[in-house]
Amino acid sequence: MRIALAITTYERPDALAAVLASVTRLRVAPDEILIADDGSGHATQEVVGAFSARSTVPVRLVSQPHAGFRAARLRNLAIAATSLEYIVFVDGDMLLHPEFIADHRRIARIRCYTQGVRVLVDELRTRELLMGVAPALSPFSRGIGLLRRLYLVHSPRLSLLARRFANRFIAIKSCNQGFWRADLLRVNGFDEEFIGWGPEDKELCARLEHAGIGRQTLLFGGIACHLHHEPASREKLPSLLARLESTRRERRMRAEHGLDSHF
Repeated sequence: MRIALAITTYERPDALAAVLASVTRLRVAPDEILIADDGSGHATQEVVGAFSARSTVPVRLVSQPHAGFRAARLRNLAIAATSLEYIVFVDGDMLLHPEFIADHRRIARIRCYTQGVRVLVDELRTRELLMGVAPALSPFSRGIGLLRRLYLVHSPRLSLLARRFANRFIAIKSCNQGFWRADLLRVNGFDEEFIGWGPEDKELCARLEHAGIGRQTLLFGGIACHLHHEPASREKLPSLLARLESTRRERRMRAEHGLDSHF
């Protein structure tokens, strides 16, 4: 199984540089790295260029002009840009545990998508991590909520035992998810009608489940730490939630405006 790691980013070059540094420390590297940029400026291009020049893994940059929050379209561009069998999506502010790709590879199952977890890091600890003055995070680190410390426990055995049970309490979030590319093609990827911050990730997963693709959750593995940032605008959220509910009610499987527009 060949894995593409897709990293979405927008105008946060310091966080992207930290994420890419964590990629270089992975024990098992992805087979391809896709950096999906939402029209960032020159500083981000410099980070990507410097990383690409020294990476031993092929790096592919895809981008779109920035025209509001269009994460669904950006992820579709990444899906269209690779031919590898499996894609793991992370946001450009998620620091990856050294076993991150190894964990996703180990737990991947046919006719399943994988929901990972995120460990929220507070603002002070985020600044320290970006400045390089903080050690690697552990369950005992400062700047992490008490319950989230459990997510920093790494145990391959426990992760296999929890893969179904954890579905009950881990929310769907695209900042750490793994999919078979064939499954994404089957449902036509993300719905690009989702413009603005909203549940485009939950809507995709609803369509996958309507198509018979089950969910599993990667807990005690696939660990990623989410650097602090100010929340995006929720202005469009009510209408986007209504679109999600429509997908669930009608049991839609394919996005009408989705991945196929990029081939």
